Amino acid sequence: WKFRFFDDTLQNLYRKEQDAGKLITYFTILAIFISCLGLFGLAGYITERRTKEIGVRKVMGASVSSITFLLTKEFCKWVIISIVIAWPVAYYLMEKWLQNFAYKTEIGALTFIISGCFALLIAIVTVSFQTIKTAVSNPVDALKYE
Repeated sequence: WKFRFFDDTLQNLYRKEQDAGKLITYFTILAIFISCLGLFGLAGYITERRTKEIGVRKVMGASVSSITFLLTKEFCKWVIISIVIAWPVAYYLMEKWLQNFAYKTEIGALTFIISGCFALLIAIVTVSFQTIKTAVSNPVDALKYE
């Protein structure tokens, strides 16, 4: 018979969960970074494709903020659609995972709202770099290409 403290035994029971949580955190950060790079590239491609339109809008008197809003709005629409699709899936998976615990916490809507706002904020910041760069460029340069 070996003497052990009860809290050490409980700590060992949840060690797998803690290790999995750390691993998931690292891969989540990596996934967010990779998706931001992809979003940055996609925003660069779309703003380059719409360079003539942006130049015409600037010549006609559009402000930098209105052009930025116009280009960012399209990306925000797709991010919101993906958030709405991801929420039920995440809720289902979290409920299944939490069934393994004797004392489980409830999943509130605030968690999903905060994560959705965070995802939207990351997308807006990522896309805004490209759109602002294009919006402040000289419209004459944009119109020379055509």
